[in-house]
Amino acid sequence: MNMDMDMGIVALLAFVSLVAIWLIFYFIPVGLWFSALVSGVRISLLQLILMRWRKVPPSTIVSSMIESTKAGLHLNPNELEAHYLAGGNVTNVVHALVSAQKANINLDFKMATAIDLAGRDVFEAVQMSVNPKVINTPPVAAVAKDGIQLIAKARVTVRANIKQLVGGAGEETVLARVGEGIVSSIGSAASHKIVLENPDSISRVVLEKGLDAGTAFEILSIDIADIDVGKNIGAQLQMDQAEADKNIAQAKAEERRAMAVALEQENKAKAQEARAKVILAEAEVPMAMAEAFRNGNLGIMDYYKMKNIMADTQMRETIGKPEKK
Repeated sequence: MNMDMDMGIVALLAFVSLVAIWLIFYFIPVGLWFSALVSGVRISLLQLILMRWRKVPPSTIVSSMIESTKAGLHLNPNELEAHYLAGGNVTNVVHALVSAQKANINLDFKMATAIDLAGRDVFEAVQMSVNPKVINTPPVAAVAKDGIQLIAKARVTVRANIKQLVGGAGEETVLARVGEGIVSSIGSAASHKIVLENPDSISRVVLEKGLDAGTAFEILSIDIADIDVGKNIGAQLQMDQAEADKNIAQAKAEERRAMAVALEQENKAKAQEARAKVILAEAEVPMAMAEAFRNGNLGIMDYYKMKNIMADTQMRETIGKPEKK
């Protein structure tokens, strides 16, 4: 019984010892300290312990220090730790510094960390400075002065401008400016045939505009990869204008017709009103004649003479009318 208890105590002590050893080696990274020491990196064991407490991985700082020291750079571990705490990518910054030194690019630690904290990939930027990048523009449609549409595609070769990476515009701005330059160049051409014969003229005009100003890139060249002939925009616009003119003319003709119809209806109404007045006036004639008879102003012979004149007038009107067939 006592032997079993002793065995349990021994096992418990062994487990506690292992946990204690693991905690000691976790908070006191002796292995990392020794690796830094044999690599020529001077960093104290206390600094590594404090990194653990500040939740900074000592392996990241030590490996970066070893890489920079082997490359001939002298970096301060406190600055690396501060950059990590600020949310930066310490490994990427050190890779960029080493690559920049090998390529004879002027890049210091302050600039590299600023670029990294700005959200740009500083290592990729250094690589792009050494090996320029080709950006393909989307199809850009423009119309020459003769009304023919041309659709151009360009390849823009750019190199990263380290000094403009912080605050400089990105690829989208470069593509937008190149597209604007292509539209302006084609639009100023007298004929689309001139552009098709000399596509390099577009590149020259666009490059002269200094499109990389204020961007994080330096444009090395602009090459026109392809030009296709699109629609005859000028003819289409003329057709649309003719159609619009026709519709306007039809609308005006309809307006004049409506006005003529309204005028005709108004004249008919006036004529009917005049006829109504004549009928009313004629209705008053017999009464006037009767009144004249009663007052002695009109005799019977005068009445017969008037009737004869009316009959003669009616006969003359009948003879003068053409016969209906």
